[in-house]
Amino acid sequence: MNRPARRGLGARRRLTLALAGFLVLAGMTVLTGVYAVLRFLPAYPLTTSDPSRQVDVTSRGQILAALVQVSGVVLLVLAVIGLVGGWFLAGWILRPLRRVDAAVRVAATGRLDHRIRLEGPDDEFRRLADAFDHMLDRLQDAFSAQERFAANASHELRTPLAITATMLDVARRDPDHDHAVLLERLDLVNERAVGLTDALLRLAAVDAVTAASGPVDLADAAGRAVADVAAEAERRGVVLEGDLRPAAARGDDELLVRMADNLLRNAVRHNTEGGTAWCSTGRTGDGGAVLRVANTGTVHTEAGAARLTEPFLRGEGRTRRDGEGHGLGLALVSRVVAVHGGTLELRPRAGGGLDVTVTLPGPGEPERR
Repeated sequence: MNRPARRGLGARRRLTLALAGFLVLAGMTVLTGVYAVLRFLPAYPLTTSDPSRQVDVTSRGQILAALVQVSGVVLLVLAVIGLVGGWFLAGWILRPLRRVDAAVRVAATGRLDHRIRLEGPDDEFRRLADAFDHMLDRLQDAFSAQERFAANASHELRTPLAITATMLDVARRDPDHDHAVLLERLDLVNERAVGLTDALLRLAAVDAVTAASGPVDLADAAGRAVADVAAEAERRGVVLEGDLRPAAARGDDELLVRMADNLLRNAVRHNTEGGTAWCSTGRTGDGGAVLRVANTGTVHTEAGAARLTEPFLRGEGRTRRDGEGHGLGLALVSRVVAVHGGTLELRPRAGGGLDVTVTLPGPGEPERR
């Protein structure tokens, strides 16, 4: 937003005038002290006791008058030195700010890859430049994630539309086509598109709000999620084990239930028949609340596990095995944890599967934003 510029001196001019003024003021202080000392001299001319030697000594008044004249010249010279020297000194002091200003202008054009990387002592300017570079790093990561999300979302939403168009085109070319089968397929594709849209809206909603702050028990939220997922785990042949101990925290109860539900459904769906999924809650040593969900299943690498919170990235890649899920579960979990000021850690298990740990601040603990 453009704001009207107010008239006034720039930072360099103000600093120059400040340095010059300080130098003149210091000179005036010294000269005033000298003037005050000289006022204690006798007011009459001093002569020797030998009448044959007549030596006139300048009186106090003459000395003070000369001092006043010299003081004016000295102060004028100090003012000139202060202005000229202060101008160059201010430019030298403010030189790092010119690099910061140039970087800000470059970033304002949309280039987020530019960095200041200011060298020198660890002073205020260095810390300001490092903070700005860190801000650009965060912004670049955020914009990159947003671009990937937009590209993936458009791809995911285009897929069911393309399938629908293909099935309708086949039906037009084949009048004898079984319309019941066509309607069933269209219904499934439409259900997938609606589910994907709902998932996107939920993710956008979590991005747009701050979690309500109220006393909650993470064990209660996890217990409700376990009850909801139990039927699906039984259908898939996955053993679901729970160890839910009290874990007091502050946050939004519904968002925490959704977070636990997504973690458990991922643990069940990305598993093997006869595998196991574990869910536990408890307290941390510093009074926080912790939720841990682990499962057997596919072997992951450290780098692969870290990327699973990206939208539309599924455990087995972008290919869906059974038409369930949209690759947004862990992205939603990550956002819920973020708005609660907690931390999310994903570690691959040695025998396959993931070990996911969510840590939230306790009731009286500050948020880890």
